[in-house]
Amino acid sequence: MGDHKKDAVDFLQMVVAGDIEKAFQKHVDMKGKHHNPFCVGGVESLKKGMIENDAQFPHKNFMVKHVLGDGDLVSVHSHLVLKPGELELATTHLLRFESGKIAELWDVAMSVPAESPNQDGMF
Repeated sequence: MGDHKKDAVDFLQMVVAGDIEKAFQKHVDMKGKHHNPFCVGGVESLKKGMIENDAQFPHKNFMVKHVLGDGDLVSVHSHLVLKPGELELATTHLLRFESGKIAELWDVAMSVPAESPNQDGMF
C-alpha cells in the first residue's frame, strides 16, 4: 500500500492544474466508479466532466485544508476557487484506493457565501 493521502492530494492538484489526462493515467483505476450526480457512471464520464470544468474555469485555485486517511479511504477537505471573487466552494472528496489506484470517488461541495454570520468561517 502506497501513501494514499499523498496520492489523493496529488491527483486533485493535477486535475485542478489542468493535467487531467496524466492525473487519471497515474492515479485512477479506469474500471472504477464515481458518485458525482452530474455525470453518468464510469470514470471516463468523470474525466470528461473534469476536462469541461477546466475549460470553463482555467484559472481555478485549490487549497487543501485537511487530509484524513483510514486504510483504503482518504478524505480531502479543500477550498476551491473556480472564479476569483465570484465562485468559491468548500469541497470534500472521498477516495477509495484499491491496488494503489483510485477505485471509487465521491465529492460534495458547498458554496462559500460572500458574507456569513459565522465568525469561525468555513475553514
